[in-house]
Order: sequence, then structure tokens, then C-alpha cells
Amino acid sequence: METGCCPLFDPDAWDGKILSWPEKKFVRDKVFCLFHVPVGFGATMKRIMGKMQQVNAECVEGLCLSDHTSKWNMDIHVAVDKDLPGSEMQHLDGQFLFKVYEGPFSDTGKWCTDFSEYARRRGLDIEKLYMWYTTCPKCAKQRGKNHVAVVGKLSAAAMQPGVVQPG
Repeated sequence: METGCCPLFDPDAWDGKILSWPEKKFVRDKVFCLFHVPVGFGATMKRIMGKMQQVNAECVEGLCLSDHTSKWNMDIHVAVDKDLPGSEMQHLDGQFLFKVYEGPFSDTGKWCTDFSEYARRRGLDIEKLYMWYTTCPKCAKQRGKNHVAVVGKLSAAAMQPGVVQPG
């Protein structure tokens, strides 16, 4: 169901995939958290989207990664097709494993534990973990589904031959 807010998400396009990103462009911002719960996430996203509109930038694949750096901070990485003046730009490079889950945000801890076991069973070593909350709570409620992808950057030793950038 289209909501006019969050883009539709196809879990089958991402679940279990390993994708190679050669210098994928992101804008980075921060969200204050209270014991890992984001406070002001919407305001941060509006600030990023405002900067994107100023330069006619697009969000690539609806991709917005969250990096919970502490119980007080979460870094947000929004994939963009061009640089945003006055913003912190970052490139993520390497191979990334995706595993899609469905359920309430409160299951994030369980998903991370399951993801670690999933990667281990596949013989993969994860260097860095990100969360991709594919829809806001309002859209998740309207659609009746809350897909969240756990995204792990593979360590150099775990890189998979033959993995290509999606077309």
C-alpha cells in the first residue's frame, strides 16, 4: 500500500543477498537517543530531506541505514545520488549482507542476535552492523507490515568472489 511517505519495500529483493558497494554515497547525520530509543528521528529526516530538495537529490533505493553508536546516539546514513552542500558526506565501500525481518521495533535485539548466527552459519565475518528501518511507525501500521533489514559489512577476510553491484 502506497502511503505517500515511505517508499514500498520488497523484502525478497534484499533478504539473504550480499551486495558489493564500490564507494556508495551517503549523507550522514545524527539522532539523539535515550537508551537506544531515537528521539527526534523525524526532525533529522526532515532536515536531510530539505537539503536533498535544495539540490534536487534523490534517495537511492529508499536506503537509510542506522548505526547505533551508543545508547545516546544513532548515526543516520541516507543513500543519495549527489553531494549535499553543508552536509557530512560519506562513502560506504565493500560487501554487505542483508537479512530482512518483520515485526515490532522492540525485536531489534533479537534480530541482531539472529543475524550474527545467520552470518556465522554462512561462514561470514561481520565487521560492522547497520539497521535499515524501511518504514516509519505510521507507514508500518497502515501497511500492516514492519520490515527491518539488518545489514552487515563483511570483513575483508569474508569477502565473496563474484558479487556484483546491483544494476
